[in-house]
Amino acid sequence: MNPKGEMGNQNSFSDNKKYNQFSRHLKELFGQKVYKVTLDAGFSCPNRDGKISKIGCIFCDDSGSFSQAHDHLLPIKNQLETGIETLSGRFGAKKFISYFQAYSNTYAPVKVLESTYAQALGHKDVVGLSIGTRPDCVDKDKINLISDIAKDHYTWVEYGLQSIHDKTLDFINRGHHAREFYDAVELTQGKNINICAHVIIGLPNESKDDILQTAKEISRLGIDGVKIHLLCILKGTPMERMYNNGEIRMFEEDEYIETVCDFLELLPPEMTIHRLAGNGLKKILVAPRWLPKKFELLNKIDTELDRRGSYQGKFVQK
Repeated sequence: MNPKGEMGNQNSFSDNKKYNQFSRHLKELFGQKVYKVTLDAGFSCPNRDGKISKIGCIFCDDSGSFSQAHDHLLPIKNQLETGIETLSGRFGAKKFISYFQAYSNTYAPVKVLESTYAQALGHKDVVGLSIGTRPDCVDKDKINLISDIAKDHYTWVEYGLQSIHDKTLDFINRGHHAREFYDAVELTQGKNINICAHVIIGLPNESKDDILQTAKEISRLGIDGVKIHLLCILKGTPMERMYNNGEIRMFEEDEYIETVCDFLELLPPEMTIHRLAGNGLKKILVAPRWLPKKFELLNKIDTELDRRGSYQGKFVQK
């Protein structure tokens, strides 16, 4: 079971959204709201453990972009049960996707991955699996394992791309180039696995044309979803030092809103939009200071699309 909904044009979007919201997509597929439970399998990252480098990406903090909702020392089963109990109590949630978020969740032997994923699917109310990883941390055997899971569960692999430009990937010490992303997409497509690309808007030295070229490329590749992040400066990262030294210019809110709308116009309408801004934790967020007003930001993006008379896929060539 791995259903994929199709969105035809702007008339298919909800009344107050001009883009294919992932949450709405899930509700249409499963008949009710579906919630993600974030899990930490305790895996590392080749860009931190010395295989590539020990520094990591210069924007990434010690949590590996994890929500810090759970202690990774807890067994997966306990993390899952705690997450489900919390979401059920707060929101009345009944259906869930297990989401491996921290670090690189295909960075282990296949047997270890098989056991880890099985634990994450062991609860009766879990309908799917989402695996966050790097494009240089997959191979044929790992994709075949995930493809087998996708026969019975709604399954995503989320690849951290950030930018299609090698000059940018080098600057942020990503540890791979765009070629690895292309290879990972080619390896994954046709295996009944949904593919999501993570991108960051506002990376140093990127022009608006550079950013929109990333949008055009992920559109051309025919992947299933995108998660758009705003560049955040987090405490304790190499990028914080660069920011404090005046080496990095941050996007103003209006500039980000305009760029996100431009980005959406270049994405095919059937591509699901998983996020339109990062969720930097307040206690470690250095900049931008306007980000914690996330829902106001989303409303402003809606307003800008309405002002333009625009929508996701407006400029996509059929």
